[in-house]
Amino acid sequence: MAPRPLPDRIAALAALDDPIRRAVYGLVAHSETAVSRDAAAEALGTTRRVAAFHLDRLADQGLLAAEYRRPPGRTGPGAGRPAKLYRPVADELSVSVPPRHYDLVGEVLAAAVADSLDSGAPVQEALDRTAYETGRTAGAAAGTVLGALEDAGYEPRGDDEDGGLILRNCPFHRLARQFTALVCGVNLQLLRGVTDGAGDPGVTAVLDPGPGRCCVRLRPAAR
Repeated sequence: MAPRPLPDRIAALAALDDPIRRAVYGLVAHSETAVSRDAAAEALGTTRRVAAFHLDRLADQGLLAAEYRRPPGRTGPGAGRPAKLYRPVADELSVSVPPRHYDLVGEVLAAAVADSLDSGAPVQEALDRTAYETGRTAGAAAGTVLGALEDAGYEPRGDDEDGGLILRNCPFHRLARQFTALVCGVNLQLLRGVTDGAGDPGVTAVLDPGPGRCCVRLRPAAR
């Protein structure tokens, strides 16, 4: 539920603003094998130093992974130092403003369908259980309800009306507009899990849709 911090993701994507760096990234991303500094320099018609600078910048930003390896057939004390090679990372990187996490709701839905097929439980029952457990794990990891909400992009703020929390952003906004009952139900169970996982009995998640905010709000448990 907690993706790579937004400032880090923005910085990583900003690293691709340089045309040479984009070309370096494209070369590595489309290569079937890890790419060395020499190979990158030759392919792009630049110096080894320039190629190394851009490769290392991409690796520092988490867009490439670096490894050290000797060329095939070269072993033993006289083989020289291993070459630094670069390959693309498996994880994707995305940035949306305001924050959206369609991958999260997709994972919850897929896991629920798989659970239903394996156990024979009704899909809705499996979906409620999966969403709740996902939220509970996130709440426990964050340690606080507020921390978990901020990590997930809900943009919580205090509700002056009852002392609870209003969630100014829905991380599943587009899907919630298309499949309101389904996605808002997932949201509700997810946030109920967050409050339980964080160990905060002072608030409870309830469905309360309104314009310009998430369909779920957190109210003081006494209410």
